[in-house]
Amino acid sequence: MSSPLRQISRSKQILVLARKDKRAAATALKHLSLDEQVALVCETSLQRRSAMLELLDQPEDVIPLIPEAELCFTIKAVGITDGSWILEHATESQLVACADLDAWQGIVPNIDSMGSWLEIFAEAGEETLLRAAHSIDTELWVLYLRDRILVELKPNDNESWQPPIGGQTLDGQFYFTARRESDDAAAIAQLLAKLFVADYWLYFRLMQGTEWEMDSDLEEWAMRWRTGRLQDLGFPTWDDAMRIYGFLRPDKRAELPTENITLDGAEFALPVWVPPLPATHDAKHAIFRAAAELNTDERQAFFFSLISLANKVAMADGVALGDLETLPNTIEKIATLASLGLEFVATEHGIELAAAVRRASLERLFRVGANLDRTRAEDGRMSYSETLEKSIEEAESQEADRLKQQE
Repeated sequence: MSSPLRQISRSKQILVLARKDKRAAATALKHLSLDEQVALVCETSLQRRSAMLELLDQPEDVIPLIPEAELCFTIKAVGITDGSWILEHATESQLVACADLDAWQGIVPNIDSMGSWLEIFAEAGEETLLRAAHSIDTELWVLYLRDRILVELKPNDNESWQPPIGGQTLDGQFYFTARRESDDAAAIAQLLAKLFVADYWLYFRLMQGTEWEMDSDLEEWAMRWRTGRLQDLGFPTWDDAMRIYGFLRPDKRAELPTENITLDGAEFALPVWVPPLPATHDAKHAIFRAAAELNTDERQAFFFSLISLANKVAMADGVALGDLETLPNTIEKIATLASLGLEFVATEHGIELAAAVRRASLERLFRVGANLDRTRAEDGRMSYSETLEKSIEEAESQEADRLKQQE
């Protein structure tokens, strides 16, 4: 696939052309290779990507090649109505990535966001809904359903038993009742009905789990599965990510290797499309001014290391990985602190900025900057204790709701 560092200006030109002559714009796209079409879509602004995809002769060939996080961002930007058709052509790994990135807040499942994705899956059609049900972890589905519905199994030895008021059933055995009014109630009914017909055993597992399983066990296993998949996408574990904020003694902050580090520019799969970065001689941040002095291969390696570091910072800060502003905000934070570290190291050794970048990794420069300005480093971060406390509060709130419903 074409390098994501390649700057493409044709996206705007084609969208402008489409306003005047859609057929001509579609013809222009048709003459591009598949890799060029993917690049063009990813270089288009999030809000206009759906319009670009609609111009493609065979969007079903392009959509599966869009990086996972970019697909998630695209759907969130265009909304249910304009984005659901895109998911019809998404791969299973893309579907589950949408939940992994956006249905969690730090280490805590984001139930409301999960409900929004269920609505999008349902809007995309029964086949997409079923694929999402199979792709996303059962534990996460059960956690979501437990927040939304009460499930009661009809007892075999109690002839006086009566179904719960307002309860619905698909098999005459499991009855479910909405805990509260919610926008995703219809999508839940659609999910359960589809599973009852197409995959009874998954339906049975969800209903049994919603009634009996413990939240703590469900959250632990859901987090384990998600952590493994996020590592495949380049996101480290929380523990590993936190090392970037590790303390450096003042006498260690200016240390530099005597030789240049390797900047050979080897590409690897990224869950995002590298955004245009201001690597110019007059850039606001010193780190980008230094990058402008690097050769093409070195600059490419620098940009890939920047995205890798952005993944670490996002995990360490506990921010929402599926939020549209997370990547640009994280890159801005990295640029600010890494520039602080770069200028400090370069001044201490009396060398040019580019020379310091060639001898110190971007992660090292960021860590130096974080130690020099702890206030800015801690800005926007959610500590592990805060995340855990939030998880406990939500669990207690859900348990209180259940007890209230049973009264």
